[in-house]
Amino acid sequence: MYRILIVEDDPGIARAIEQQLKMWELDAQCAQDFKDIMAVFSSYQPHLVLLDISLPFFNGYYWCNEIRKVSKVPILFISSASDNMNIIMAMNMGADDFIAKPFDQSVLIAKIQAMLRRTYDFAGTVPVLEHRGALLNTGDGTLSYQGQVIELTKNEYRILLALMKEKGKVVSREKLMQRLWETDSFVDENTLTVNVNRLRKKLDAAGLNDFILTKFGVGYLIG
Repeated sequence: MYRILIVEDDPGIARAIEQQLKMWELDAQCAQDFKDIMAVFSSYQPHLVLLDISLPFFNGYYWCNEIRKVSKVPILFISSASDNMNIIMAMNMGADDFIAKPFDQSVLIAKIQAMLRRTYDFAGTVPVLEHRGALLNTGDGTLSYQGQVIELTKNEYRILLALMKEKGKVVSREKLMQRLWETDSFVDENTLTVNVNRLRKKLDAAGLNDFILTKFGVGYLIG
């Protein structure tokens, strides 16, 4: 089921859109904390974002720009500010489409369905794994956290991918070495330890303290 994040500060409009989306068997969530849209974006991991321009604290252009730093998810602006300048600004900030208020609900649903088909049915999905606000994009191998991109080596990416896929479970050192073995030459236990420690330092420097935990004698897990 596709997940749609609704960033609209008018409760009546937001609820009406949410109900309409659910009628079409789409999962929907309305943003509540307009000071930190990225928190709900990270935890909900929507397939599409409906974004108003006029919002409390920061406007829709700001949040569109923040989302584009970490994701290529489709963004559809919904706004009564539908003059050409606002539409051009929305597109320049990275929006995919724009619909003016007041709009017919059926037209909105048609636009959403078309964007979902174009993005996911034809192009295929690029999974993004999330934990504690950190986003691991398996399409380009990048790790993002609070707007910053953390550079990873190939081995660091493979280690993190294996751990995040098994979130909440301990991944054995043997399994991790096997993952590194897939495309590289032989990896011994010391090399694995060095790579994990280097990865931990990068995560700590970015503010992700204790992101990788050690289960002594067994392996590692995401904390």
